[in-house]
Amino acid sequence: MAHNINFNERTQQHSFFSVKEKAWHSLGQIIDQYPTSAEALQFAGLDFEVVKEDLYTTSFNSDGQAMDFSKRVKTHYATIRKDTGDVLGVVGKDYEIVQNVEAFSFFDSIVGGDGIQYETAGALGKGERIFITAKLPEYIKVGKEDLIEQYLFLTTSHDGFGSITAAFTPIRVVCQNTLNAALKNHSNCIKIRHTVNAKDRLEQAHKLMGITNTLSTQLECIFNRWSKVQITDPEVKKLIRQAMCPNKEVYNNLTAGKDDELSTAFKNICDSAFSYAMSNETQMMETTRGTLFGAYNSVTGYFQNVRKYKDDESKLKSLFYGGIAQQRTQKAFDLCMGFENGQFADVFN
Repeated sequence: MAHNINFNERTQQHSFFSVKEKAWHSLGQIIDQYPTSAEALQFAGLDFEVVKEDLYTTSFNSDGQAMDFSKRVKTHYATIRKDTGDVLGVVGKDYEIVQNVEAFSFFDSIVGGDGIQYETAGALGKGERIFITAKLPEYIKVGKEDLIEQYLFLTTSHDGFGSITAAFTPIRVVCQNTLNAALKNHSNCIKIRHTVNAKDRLEQAHKLMGITNTLSTQLECIFNRWSKVQITDPEVKKLIRQAMCPNKEVYNNLTAGKDDELSTAFKNICDSAFSYAMSNETQMMETTRGTLFGAYNSVTGYFQNVRKYKDDESKLKSLFYGGIAQQRTQKAFDLCMGFENGQFADVFN
């Protein structure tokens, strides 16, 4: 599997760091202690500046031959990485660059610099997209010993595609499952456009901590309830298949019992998730074995630990940017809520 982690030809380093644990791609710097934001920028190779530069077009005469002069494009600019000179993208005239140091400052400001632990950061491609994960000091506790760490995840780009996204991301310690879920019409993230007000909005985005506090309280209550709700193996299989449904047609075939109408690819995905649910050692804990919480973890665990992705960027998009993984795990969450109340919810209503 490709990684797409930026390699800086000038420094001969990959733009990535993690604390204590190696990433699956084994690239970048592994450090022993949690760094400050300034140190994290350096360890991850993100201490570069991005600027907007003029764009020019070639002029042609009536015979189609290139002429000696060119015209400046007034509506768009190129974003350039100053340390390497790489072109990262083409953006509109109102696009405002949010420097990497400003992205880290966002995390520092919303928690007042207390307790936040920068765990990973890196750049993808030529440096056009960066990502940061920072761990908060408090845990969500399910049962006696099942701990869920609370992370803030931020990503921004310098290529003109996508918003600045900051999200609350709970991750189960024993298997690194990302347990994203939106509750009671609350999103787990905020998105900020790259406009002239982007920096101001980024600095004022303290509402993410409000989202974090609300969701962590709700999730701890829900997951503890689910750890006490029993579910049979056939019911787990049914929940997985409904959660993995790509569309209403497949859902209707499932609910009508028309297995012969289901694709082999869909069946294989469901079988892999069910196998994870039944055999992975992390599914044998008291909080997960035969419980509704375990059923939810079978779907999140599949996307986090079983499914293969083209590269790191594809995995990030799937898990955090409203991609397939995030959509399916939200369905699983809704189905579990329905099951707790005595029936499977219709996830396509």
